[in-house]
Amino acid sequence: MDFRNFMRMDSDSFDELLTLVAPIIEKKNTVMRPSIPPHQRLSIALRYLATGDLFEDLKFLTAVSPQAIGGIVFETCQAIICVLREYIKVRKHV
Repeated sequence: MDFRNFMRMDSDSFDELLTLVAPIIEKKNTVMRPSIPPHQRLSIALRYLATGDLFEDLKFLTAVSPQAIGGIVFETCQAIICVLREYIKVRKHV
């Protein structure tokens, strides 16, 4: 599968973004189950942002529950905003 088409970014940009957000989105393994790794969390969030697919549809692509996908998308977007704050320009409302 074409990485650029799937993620809407090249693999170098993905790796650079992953390096920035991984410390924020990384979770610890538990006795019950292993955690979802940062690269998978970022790819889930980027795929959602690129396509707008429903969490129910993404579960078949990722083998992650829709409930978990919702949390991953929210947390990962917050992390992206945090690490790219100096690059994101938001116009103030007058």
